[in-house]
Amino acid sequence: MAGGEGAALRCETTTERRVMSEDRMLAIVPPHALIKHWISVLRNEQTPCPIFKNAMAELGRLLMYEASRDWLPTITAEIQTPVAIASVEFIDPSEPVVIVPILRAGLALAEHASLILPATKIYHLGISRNEETLQPTVYLNKLPDKFPDGSRIFLVDPMLATGGTAVAALDLIKKRGVENKQIKVISAVASPPALQRLHEKFPGLHVYAGTVDPKINEKGFIIPGLGDAGDRSFGT
Repeated sequence: MAGGEGAALRCETTTERRVMSEDRMLAIVPPHALIKHWISVLRNEQTPCPIFKNAMAELGRLLMYEASRDWLPTITAEIQTPVAIASVEFIDPSEPVVIVPILRAGLALAEHASLILPATKIYHLGISRNEETLQPTVYLNKLPDKFPDGSRIFLVDPMLATGGTAVAALDLIKKRGVENKQIKVISAVASPPALQRLHEKFPGLHVYAGTVDPKINEKGFIIPGLGDAGDRSFGT
C-alpha cells in the first residue's frame, strides 16, 4: 500500500499500533474486511447512486468507530441493573464530540456518525475547488467562534487528493482554539501528496482512510480513486 513521501510520514495498516506522536502525522488504514468491501463498492463505476451513498455512510461509520478507539474520554459511575449494582463507563459529555463534514460528499460519509457517537454536534463547511487552479474556496462556514475546551473533532473530507481542501478546513478549525491532537480526519480515499502536505503543516494529526491510492492526475483526481464522490453520492 502506498504510504507517503519521506521518512517522517507514517502510514499504518493495522489498528493495533497507534503511535501518539506529537511531531509526525499518522495515516491509518484499518485492515477491516468491511472497509475493503465498501471501498470496492465505491470504486465500481456501475454502482448506482443510492447504493454509492449508502456505501459512503457505512464506510464513514466504520472509520469513525476505528478512529474513536482509545480517544474519547470516559467517566465512571455505578448503576442499578435489574439484578445488581454495576460499575460502568460513559462517554464524558463535558468534552464534546464534533463532526465537521465538508460539503457535499462529506455529508454522505458522515451520515451515520450519530449512530455510533453519542451527543455529537455537527458543523458544516462548504469548500469548493477551482477545477483549473485546484485552489479551495470557502463558500459556507457554520463553525462556532470557538470550540469548547476539550472538544474532539472529526473532520470528514472524503477525498484527500491535493490536500488543499483539508488544509483550508483545518486552518479554520484551529483558529477556533483547537490543537492538532484534538482532530481526526476521516477520508474514504487519500493520496500520498495530500498526506505529505498534512504532515508538513499539522504535526501530530491523525488521518483515518479507507485506502491510500498511489497518485493523483493533472486534474487533481486520485488514481484509481472512485470518481467525484459528491456527484456520485447525490446524482448531480
